[in-house]
Amino acid sequence: MTTRSVARLVHATPQLEGEGMIVTRPFPTAHLDQVDPFLLLDRMGPVTHGPGDAKGAPDHPHRGFETVTYILDGAIEHKDSQGNHGRIGAGDVQWMTAGSGVIHSEMPADEIQRNGGRLHGFQLWVNLPRRDKMMKPRYQELHAAGIPAARSEDGKVNVTVIAGESLGTHATIDTRTPIMVLHVRLAAGARFTQAVPETYNAFAFVIGGEVAFGDRQARENDAVLFDRDGDAVAIATKSGAELLLIAGEPLNEPVARYGPFVMNTPGEIRQAMLDYQSGRFGEIG
Repeated sequence: MTTRSVARLVHATPQLEGEGMIVTRPFPTAHLDQVDPFLLLDRMGPVTHGPGDAKGAPDHPHRGFETVTYILDGAIEHKDSQGNHGRIGAGDVQWMTAGSGVIHSEMPADEIQRNGGRLHGFQLWVNLPRRDKMMKPRYQELHAAGIPAARSEDGKVNVTVIAGESLGTHATIDTRTPIMVLHVRLAAGARFTQAVPETYNAFAFVIGGEVAFGDRQARENDAVLFDRDGDAVAIATKSGAELLLIAGEPLNEPVARYGPFVMNTPGEIRQAMLDYQSGRFGEIG
């Protein structure tokens, strides 16, 4: 395998979302718009809320892309205009394909809103190809116990395989485009090489610790973007680290976006706004 070089490093910045929830966001920002086919990555927390302090994202619409919510600590509850209602706890993943349009809410679990508690997780937005933008909305929910995991022979690398493949272990999620989403935990002194198809765009987000990608060092809340000059990403750490490694086949299609709507043309964005305003997305009962 040929190791990819680092193209650039972007340090994530805090943003306000929803009711006033603070997220740490490497993109989209003024420094980085997207990593095709990925539109957004938000780190939620880690934060310990006091009683009555927890904020979330009340009823809001989406069209034309997918949201991937991965919870590390705490729990959130969701409802939507399709009649779905569920809870995502520590280690769980919700993969929501908004498709033609859905209204949903994502709020800290009732007990966290009432009594306070720790909340930590990620949300990734994955663009849909033109052919799928108006598909019927759907959910895939994976509980922690059902998400495949892999371990290196020396026991120093553990990978939660949310999408794609690692160390011979394949994910169970169904994706609309070829995608890799891996949660990699490295013990002190670990070295790890992950195969990544040469056609994929790829980046890593450091959750904690310090990581070396070749001669480039990265720390917590750094997003590391890789060149497409190889078919593998090499990772090393002296003291231990944790990161997300995310990669996917670029769509190479026009992107028109306005808040929670991501389509291919400005006209399709205007239609999405009209459809939402006229009630065609339904409502949360």
